[in-house]
Amino acid sequence: MTPRLPWLGLGLLILAQICYPLTSGGARAAVTVTTVVLGFALSVGHAALTRGPRVAGALVLVTTGGGLLVEAVGVGTGFPFGDYTYSGQLGPKIAGVPWVIPLAWTWMAWPAWLAAVRLTHNHAARVLVAGVGLAAWDVFLDPQMVAEGYWTWSNPSPSLPGIPDVPLGNYLGWLVVAVLMMAALSTVAGTAPGRDAPMYALYLWTWCSSILAHAAFLDLPASAGWGALAMGLVAVPLAASLVRIDDGVRA
Repeated sequence: MTPRLPWLGLGLLILAQICYPLTSGGARAAVTVTTVVLGFALSVGHAALTRGPRVAGALVLVTTGGGLLVEAVGVGTGFPFGDYTYSGQLGPKIAGVPWVIPLAWTWMAWPAWLAAVRLTHNHAARVLVAGVGLAAWDVFLDPQMVAEGYWTWSNPSPSLPGIPDVPLGNYLGWLVVAVLMMAALSTVAGTAPGRDAPMYALYLWTWCSSILAHAAFLDLPASAGWGALAMGLVAVPLAASLVRIDDGVRA
């Protein structure tokens, strides 16, 4: 039963995400929080089941703890993401940061790391690919959350074409922080393959479903395109690697 738990968790997460475009207002905020909690539990649970409690603990310390620290600094100083503030729609705050926000860093950090482990054997390249894999998700995330009013920037210029409410510097800040997180995580996470198919599926589902949601349901076509390109830098090679293995097995 234990190997099936991550797949069950992924199924619950997908069901919650499907509810997002079907809701609005307070109900949508509740779905958002639920989705993040499910994603956090899925990634940490998979790390614990496949790599042990030490790695799972390190994942939480580096990405949840580190996420809270960098978000608190960001809200207080405007560095490294720009001058932004959170509304109260996502629940209670810790140091100006909704408690659920650091969990989101962990949610996508683990599948991004495992995707990089699969794609490259070079340590420096692995850290960079994992950092890009995590930071690219934000090209979907920030436009979606700003559109809902969960947070706002005071001066979002310059910005990507079609996404006027999110500054370019925010994405650079995400990339730098994500690479530093992955460098720290790499010291304990290891590179041995595990039962990682649920995490590959999570990463690819996030990419595909975000494109569809932004383009067809959320009226965010520009972020659908930019996010497809950014996250596709890791998602496309990951999918190709899985197809090659499958073709080899059939042959």
